[in-house]
Amino acid sequence: MSARGNRKAIVEEIRDAMIAALNREGINAEVVGREKNAFSIYRKMRTRQKSFSEIMDVFGFRIVVDQPDTCYRALGVVHNLYSPVVSRFKDYIAIPKVNGYQSLHTSLFSLHGVPIEVQIRTKQMDAIADNGIAGHWLYKTQGEFDSGQQRARQWVKDLMELQRKAGNPLEFIESLKIDLFPDEVYVFSPKGDIFELPNGACAVDFAYCVHTDIGNRCIACRIDGQLAPLSQQLSSGQRVQVITAEDARPNPDWLTFAVTSRARSAIRHQLKHQQAGESIALGRRLLNRALGNANTSINDLDFRRLRRVFSELGVRKLDELLEEIGNGELMAYVAAQKLLSADNPEYAAVKVQGGGPVAIRGGEGLVINYGRCCGPVPGDPIVGHMTPGKGFVVHIETCSNLNDVRRRASHEIIPARWTSTTQGEFLSALRVDVKRRKGILAEIAAEVTAADAGVDSIGVEERNAEISTLQIGVTVKNRSHLARLMRRLRNVSAVINLARSGG
Repeated sequence: MSARGNRKAIVEEIRDAMIAALNREGINAEVVGREKNAFSIYRKMRTRQKSFSEIMDVFGFRIVVDQPDTCYRALGVVHNLYSPVVSRFKDYIAIPKVNGYQSLHTSLFSLHGVPIEVQIRTKQMDAIADNGIAGHWLYKTQGEFDSGQQRARQWVKDLMELQRKAGNPLEFIESLKIDLFPDEVYVFSPKGDIFELPNGACAVDFAYCVHTDIGNRCIACRIDGQLAPLSQQLSSGQRVQVITAEDARPNPDWLTFAVTSRARSAIRHQLKHQQAGESIALGRRLLNRALGNANTSINDLDFRRLRRVFSELGVRKLDELLEEIGNGELMAYVAAQKLLSADNPEYAAVKVQGGGPVAIRGGEGLVINYGRCCGPVPGDPIVGHMTPGKGFVVHIETCSNLNDVRRRASHEIIPARWTSTTQGEFLSALRVDVKRRKGILAEIAAEVTAADAGVDSIGVEERNAEISTLQIGVTVKNRSHLARLMRRLRNVSAVINLARSGG
């Protein structure tokens, strides 16, 4: 109790000193002081992993004045009265928070080196801070809050848009928490416009903050004039330029580093449409392949016959049927048999193994995946099977993981082939036995790079005191590229044995 009494005395002493200093400058202000309770201090220390000496707002003071310009005069008074902590100043008047909050925040070392936090604002700003968005209408004035009302209305509009695009309530709540409790950074567009982003934001967040279309077409960025990764976290004061392309699309990997709710929601929304389009295209190829056994195609079928099958399969239109096939939710041969027998119950089932292989060119996007178990690359003999949620999964013909599928339902194995021109890089895996010595990992990685391949991952298994086994994930263009890489690695003196993993 005596300690608490001492703290109350400190609050009163600092408050009186502030009032006296403000009065000497002719500033009429209301000054309110408070002390943070012990549990709040403990909770902040625990959640932010800070020591007691790092907690700067054990004592907090609020200075309320009449006009915005007086806020800055009051700031000068308290900075002359006590020593400010330079890194702890934030100007939310010049750059308001996204929800319309405005105030000056500063941290000071007061009497006897006691750290305090001071918030300086007008009466109108104080009403907004206490009453939220309703404060704009509870405390109306001529002009000062016209822009504040617009910001508040825009914030509510953004929340409604976020709720509309959110896939489920938990996703909306997660996004809302990010918007309500950010630590801000302030960056500039090439034209000098200021954008407020949460701490940890990257160029993708900035692009979506500028405009959703800019984010969707983003391919690269410049930070302070230099090319930089889209995942690089931004710092206050940086100038960010987004480079776009008309045919660009969001990358699913962006969700691993984008932090703003606006960016994450827009990326998810766009990916759903992107995946739907790719699923429909793949479903059309698979269904036409199955129908090819009867020397027909989707275009040859009577739509009146299709409608009868749609209701039986639980879809309303052709695109929904194709999307389910492309997603792996429905086998193409099942849909083909139902379509072909719609007007003829005696029609024989279509041959599943015919119709020609599915052509794989690489770069199909979200609905064609490659088995990580065997790492197929262009040039390998391949097959595939449909997996719910993953679409068409490509494997090497001899992949052992397909044995269960063959035993259970061999007709689910779909022949596939590579097109004459493939796109992109493909992930494969190598198992390398090496003599243990210093720098061997760096030497192996250098050889992979020299072969114009990429290192995706490296795992080390120590077999004994002299030999280690490396599991290396590499990215290559095709089978011949992989063969050249393997020849280079075999020439490393420390390599004892080398082979592809899986399959």
